[in-house]
Amino acid sequence: MPVRTLSFLAVIALVLAACAGGDAADSTTTTVGATTTQPVPEAMQLSYTLEPDTTFTYEVDLSQQIDMTTEGDAEAAGDEQMPGAMSITLDGTTTFTHTVAEGPEPGTFEVTIQGEFTDLTVEGTVDGEPADSREVPDLADIPPIDVTFVVDEQGNVISEETDSADPLGGLGGLGGFGDLESLAQGTELGRLVGPPLPEEPVTVGDTWTDTTEIPMGLSADVDPITTEMVSEVVGTESVAGVEHFVIETVTTTSMIEFDLAEFLIGFFGAFLPDDASEEDQAELDALLEDLRFFFTIDEATGNMTTLFDADAGVSRRADVESLTHMVMDVNVPDETTGQMMGFVLDMTIDQSVQYRLVSGTGA
Repeated sequence: MPVRTLSFLAVIALVLAACAGGDAADSTTTTVGATTTQPVPEAMQLSYTLEPDTTFTYEVDLSQQIDMTTEGDAEAAGDEQMPGAMSITLDGTTTFTHTVAEGPEPGTFEVTIQGEFTDLTVEGTVDGEPADSREVPDLADIPPIDVTFVVDEQGNVISEETDSADPLGGLGGLGGFGDLESLAQGTELGRLVGPPLPEEPVTVGDTWTDTTEIPMGLSADVDPITTEMVSEVVGTESVAGVEHFVIETVTTTSMIEFDLAEFLIGFFGAFLPDDASEEDQAELDALLEDLRFFFTIDEATGNMTTLFDADAGVSRRADVESLTHMVMDVNVPDETTGQMMGFVLDMTIDQSVQYRLVSGTGA
């Protein structure tokens, strides 16, 4: 029974799709509290104003610093070209169009976000050589964003559909790991711009917390991804004579740690015929003993500052900063010889994204 090594990026896509494979959240809790006794503007009920059959557009600036090292047999990564060391900066600007339709329930809205970074610039080095500014490395490529989801008026994601050609749901290639700390709501590329909003009126000094749990989907034994978003109205800012709330949000996502080996054994075993020989079964058992596909993604924290127009019900601007560190340790069979090959990848992605509303209500 020949056992083929899975494509490196295909496995990562499989993992991320499994991570985000459930509904938006199994549980969501929101609490509100005040942190100041100073005179403040009158409290207001915040909500997103989403009108069916309308569109609004953001100009989006993206910058990613990607630092990666690999050790071991690069052939363990499959067909992908894996550099031994890479330190590059990606920069690009594009527009994201948000199209709104009626949601399945009253008070819900279907939002489709589409956009593509077609002119990314690259600086840095790959294996000690200057990166080719005319070509984005495969490891850092960001595919087109095309995602549809349903939200309520507070911006809580209720359900999501993704383009079948992009199982990552707009998270991108390896560069998409820069968004893993925000798999819940609010801060990755394919999401409504701004944080989930509280159900109670708030003003300057008020805080609220939104907590979500997303099942990993790989196994009941794997802990869900828990994301906590703590938001505070820290002040106001006047833009074109309109007062906007300045909201600061800190997003903390729990550490993700799991071994995909058992899952892959089940995947390989599905191709083992019912009348498999003892030799084939022994080969699979030996693979189970040595196979390793271990992922660790450290606890991650992201920061977002949103300029929210409470009257128009839209985020005029948002600045997002996030940092993600991931280690992958694999031991897989060579598809030709069957000999085990070890490989370790260590990668950090420091990402910043700026959104500016350029068309639609509040622009």
